[in-house]
Order: sequence, then structure tokens, then C-alpha cells
Amino acid sequence: MPVLRGSVRRLVVLTAGTVLLLVGVALLVLPGPGLLLVFAGLVLLAREVPALERHVEPARARALRAAEESVATPLRIAGSVLAGLALLAAGVVWGVRPELPLGGWATGAGLILSGCILLGLLWWSHRNARARRRSP
Repeated sequence: MPVLRGSVRRLVVLTAGTVLLLVGVALLVLPGPGLLLVFAGLVLLAREVPALERHVEPARARALRAAEESVATPLRIAGSVLAGLALLAAGVVWGVRPELPLGGWATGAGLILSGCILLGLLWWSHRNARARRRSP
């Protein structure tokens, strides 16, 4: 039984890591936190595939740099906030207007979730950038 549990756990980790990595790659060109999901997918996959460990640190550094750049100026912050609010609004519109292409709450919920993630990451990035500027 322990061997079966280990195999199931490995399969779950590999599947979750692959999904996160693929969604992250898609979100590099679509609205959403692509670099963060690529990083999360690599972290999971590296737990089971040690050869991927060398890609984790560069992905982490790149994701953190992109997060910091997103709050580097007030104009970027305003643009990011507007993008997050636009995603939330688009999610509501797509949810209540099923006649739109891919309309319905499945698409709407995805857009709303993306907007919430974007605003949450923006808040996190802003807080960390401020703390880094304060520390000597």
C-alpha cells in the first residue's frame, strides 16, 4: 500500500505541476500571472524531477523582478489596477450575457478570478517593494 500511495502522490504532483506550468505559459500572452504560475509549476515538478531544479531559481528571480517592475511607478500601478478592474468588470459582463462569444459564468468566473489574482499580486508586490525600499 505505501508504494501505491507514493505513486499516486507523485502522479498528483506531476499533474499539478504540469498544469500550472502550461497555464502559466499560456498566461504569458494572456492576461494573468503567467510568470508566477510558471514558477509554481517548476517548483512542483522539481520535487519529482530533480533535473528541473536548475530552472527554479531563474524563474523565481524573473517572476519577482516582473512583480517589482509592475509597481515601479505610479503610472504602472494605475495601469495594473485598471487592468484588474477591467477583468472583474468583463467577468461580470460575460457572466450575465451568455450571447457573447464563450459567454456564461464559466468564462466570467475565470475572468473574475484572474482580476482578483492580479489585484492580489499587485498588492503583494507593492507591499514587498515598499518594505525593500525601507530596509537598509
